[in-house]
Amino acid sequence: MSGFVSLADVSLPAFAALCEQDTRAEDFPHCREVLHKVLIYQASTLRDALASDPRPLLSELHRAFRHGPGVVVVKQAFTDGALVDRHSEVFNRILADEAQGGSGGDHFAKAGANGRIWNVLQKAAIQAPESFIEYYSNPLLGMLAEAWLGPHYQVTAQVNVVRPGGQAQQPHRDYHLGFQTVEVLEQYPLDVQVMSQYLTLQGAVAHTDMPLDTGPTQLLPYSQQYDLGFMAWRDPAFIEYFQAHAVQLPLHKGDLLFFNPALFHAAGTNRTPDQHRMANLLQISSAFGKPMEALDHDRMMLALYPVLLDRVEHQELDAHGLHAVIATAAQGYSFPTNLDSDPPLKGLAPQTGQQLLHQALAERWTLAAFAQEVERMRLRRRA
Repeated sequence: MSGFVSLADVSLPAFAALCEQDTRAEDFPHCREVLHKVLIYQASTLRDALASDPRPLLSELHRAFRHGPGVVVVKQAFTDGALVDRHSEVFNRILADEAQGGSGGDHFAKAGANGRIWNVLQKAAIQAPESFIEYYSNPLLGMLAEAWLGPHYQVTAQVNVVRPGGQAQQPHRDYHLGFQTVEVLEQYPLDVQVMSQYLTLQGAVAHTDMPLDTGPTQLLPYSQQYDLGFMAWRDPAFIEYFQAHAVQLPLHKGDLLFFNPALFHAAGTNRTPDQHRMANLLQISSAFGKPMEALDHDRMMLALYPVLLDRVEHQELDAHGLHAVIATAAQGYSFPTNLDSDPPLKGLAPQTGQQLLHQALAERWTLAAFAQEVERMRLRRRA
């Protein structure tokens, strides 16, 4: 199947047939073992490969993310628990500081239900550079990123703390297209939906021990192979299948969990009375997710707005023409942004420049009113 698809095209039997594959350890010779279809690697194996020729292992990991189960665990990636604890204390200080300002939005859980730090990479680098350096000098993070994305990737990070009693997330796929509604997804050809998974790698560093009662991430191996999965993850039948077949693996502090962003997954329920489950969530982006030139879209929108408003009022520009101009002149994507000040409070993603421009024209704002909102948006999105 190719071209444009809709929710009516999804097939649970086709999805289930993929998810019911088995993982054979002999197909992944560097892995230590297979647990619940998930590939388990020992960190020493990755370090040995780095010291010699890493390409065979990089090829194996890449195959695991796309054509294998889609998820790998690296045991004892951080052997110094005190190092992880020191960086956890950095996170705790940031959480305490930000608690003064109330809760922001969340994508797949109720706002404020968990402890969440947006853009913790920048915050930790500024507040605790020594801890940042000792933590991110671990070369295994970059090795996993390069296995999926190649070189010149860019790292972002968000901390998630699931408190005692914290409920499981809704199963979902992740960034990019996991943050879009079905109506938006239907505008992307299926080949582009499949391609999007190659632009990001999802990862997590366990900052606490995570026995099953704490609710480590629920995973559905092989679900990333279903091309229509971005369309399907909200469907009740797929949610029910996920809940019946997802697996969870206990993790220890310092372990890594990395997976294809198209894998169906969800944070689990923390059933303990007193354990706070903390993970540093890494979203690592391909070098290719960037345009060639830097544009000042705010300045462009402000320059065009009076003329666009005049033409709309005099019906000199039809809807298709208006859409084409706005798509050329304004940012149509919500990211990157500052999720502390620009949270997804009304959906999965913050408002875009294109949406703001359409709204202003539809409601016939004055140039001054539009300029004020453009400035507010700029300030919200500022790092």
